[in-house]
Amino acid sequence: MHTEATERSRKSPLGPASADRIESKVRDLLSRMSLEEKVAQMRIVHANLGVSLDEDGQLVLSDHFKEQVKHGIAGIKNPGEHDSPQDAARINNLLQKYLVENSRHGIPALFVTESYNGVDAAGTTDFSRPINMAASWNPELVRRVWDQVGREARARGMHMCHSPEADLIRDPRFGRMSETFGEDTHLVSEMVVAAVTGVQGDYHGLASTHIGAVTKHFAGYGQVEGGRNFASVQISERDLADQILPPFQAAVQRAKTLGIMASHGDLNGVACHANKQLLTDILRDQWGFNGYTVSDANDIGRLFYFMAVAENEDEAALLGLKAGMNVDLYNEDCYVRLPQLAAKDTSLIPLIDQAAGNVLRAKFILGLFENPYASEEQARAISRSPSALQLALESELDSLILLKNENKTLPLDPRATPKIALVGPLLKPNTLAQFQEVAGDSIAFVAEKGFSLTNGDINYPDLLTPEQCAPGLEKAVQAAASADATVLFVGGDEFTAKEAFFDFAIGDRASIDLLGSQVELFRRLKALGKPVIVALKHRRTLAINELAAEADAILDAWDPGEQGDTAIAMTLFGHSVPSGKLPVTVPRTIGQLPFHYSQKKINFKKGYMFMENGPLYPFGFGLSYTTFHYQDLQLSAKQVANGDSLSASIKISNTGDRPGKEVVQLYIQDPIGTVVRPAKELKAFRKIYLEPGESQTISFAIAPEMLACTGADNVRKVENGDFVVQVGSSSETFLEQRFQVV
Repeated sequence: MHTEATERSRKSPLGPASADRIESKVRDLLSRMSLEEKVAQMRIVHANLGVSLDEDGQLVLSDHFKEQVKHGIAGIKNPGEHDSPQDAARINNLLQKYLVENSRHGIPALFVTESYNGVDAAGTTDFSRPINMAASWNPELVRRVWDQVGREARARGMHMCHSPEADLIRDPRFGRMSETFGEDTHLVSEMVVAAVTGVQGDYHGLASTHIGAVTKHFAGYGQVEGGRNFASVQISERDLADQILPPFQAAVQRAKTLGIMASHGDLNGVACHANKQLLTDILRDQWGFNGYTVSDANDIGRLFYFMAVAENEDEAALLGLKAGMNVDLYNEDCYVRLPQLAAKDTSLIPLIDQAAGNVLRAKFILGLFENPYASEEQARAISRSPSALQLALESELDSLILLKNENKTLPLDPRATPKIALVGPLLKPNTLAQFQEVAGDSIAFVAEKGFSLTNGDINYPDLLTPEQCAPGLEKAVQAAASADATVLFVGGDEFTAKEAFFDFAIGDRASIDLLGSQVELFRRLKALGKPVIVALKHRRTLAINELAAEADAILDAWDPGEQGDTAIAMTLFGHSVPSGKLPVTVPRTIGQLPFHYSQKKINFKKGYMFMENGPLYPFGFGLSYTTFHYQDLQLSAKQVANGDSLSASIKISNTGDRPGKEVVQLYIQDPIGTVVRPAKELKAFRKIYLEPGESQTISFAIAPEMLACTGADNVRKVENGDFVVQVGSSSETFLEQRFQVV
């Protein structure tokens, strides 16, 4: 007899035999659990409810924490996050021991972290942000980084991470921009697959060495109106299907993500946490998702007290449960009510069994019942190992984007610039030391930050006034006056772009201009008549029009990790050749939004009065210290039958005098469709390495799915007609050929 369990077994990446054993264990365990114990497997609480160690190193738990876990618990968020890896492993072992021994069935808990710069915990390797990784256009490198993240997290006793984000970000007002992989559906899909595959150890590592990914925020979160956290999302069903959902589908079907987190927001008025079509019909029935779904923080409760789609907490709990929400994160007012609600309405029990079973299955897949404990020695050895730090540096180097290099200012020549000033509000305390280590004795440095951008209040930061910045600005100019060239560190930081938490923080911004006195500092430095090289650090896209026009060179570093300044120095001095490309379109002003390159083509009909139109920098743009020449774009056929594939080949030559990497990008344009089509869409890319004078011919397979869209009849298919293939170095620099689908 065909059942849901056998279907899960058939689709499991573990193979039918292993999957069948796990399904049998889940059914057996559920059959022995009380209703309260099942519902306990549908809740995650935070370790700050009262998990600590006393002076003798013994575990201390608050009465409130004990009350929350008395029937067991699905998981604990961030236990040991402020401790060293080995201490975290020890604390987590003690906590897990308590939970297992105080569970009637010995059920371990999932320990959950986040991963925006590597594992979000003390003593781990500090990698750059996801937006940096997207700028590398190097999925294999991203997979290796997240593989290390998974290993470091598991070694300290963690089992899941609420990462990565599969959201598209097309509004730089949104403070969480740097947590994403950019604006483009295909690029984000490839990066998310790389991240999930890496952190999960290609799925098979889940049983011992890696952790499970919770891909988020499902779905449309990056499209909040006005770029404001918690705002509504208005997006057509067609754009949702063709643009927003594919990265999540790739995470589920290609990377086998173990978890999915729902979006804070709504989709055209339907709250995502109460959206059965999204969480059940699409996610499970269409895509075959086999993991568990988890709410974003408190969002099941917010169905009542924020989104106002439920009359009370009882109704909010029922809406979430029936829609397909398995786990209630943090909230203590909703899913805790399910035992009483199910006692009155026994039709809820199968839904509770399904939700609790999804969580238990994840725990079996993670091998927690066999070995719920971590190794302190392994935690010490894996975290921040020499190979991990080298990987962090490699990742930084691969993601740096050269936006401008007037008159070949870069790489810097020690003979022409024997003394260099490092100045600006984004200068870090260790920047000087990292530059000195790279340059050695060949260059003398002077460093002066000058001023900060804000008062440093993480929740409600105040921008410093020009008067407050003036003394530091003058110091920075004086430092630069004594040097032969200046590296200016400007942009934004963790106080000017961040998550706007629900009640007590802001993080979104209505402008994308450089804040405070940064432009004034740039003008003063240019007036010195010496080269000014901008090192741009930021968490959101910035409109840097004056810098783009007047700076001698601009190196875009986005928001780097601990190896970032070393990578910047190596690149500025020519030890590394920049190869990053923009994962977003850079507008000239906030007034151009929306401005992603793949908008409907009719959106580009008109510009605005009194300004130069077009982007400041296009999607996919990035220079090098060498030059690349594209030629001989060929298609394998000029006409193909609907449903057939073809290929495109092109020859790329390194025509400069340095070795370098180039990102070859393939875009598809559908000139005529039954619906208004995007101007173009990225469909494939490849990063290649070429020595000076070397040429390489590469081929791209163009599969039917790359041509498909949701037509006027709301059916996704390939429509007959002409298509244009564009292959080049950015979304605006390319060769093109046409073919026809008949």
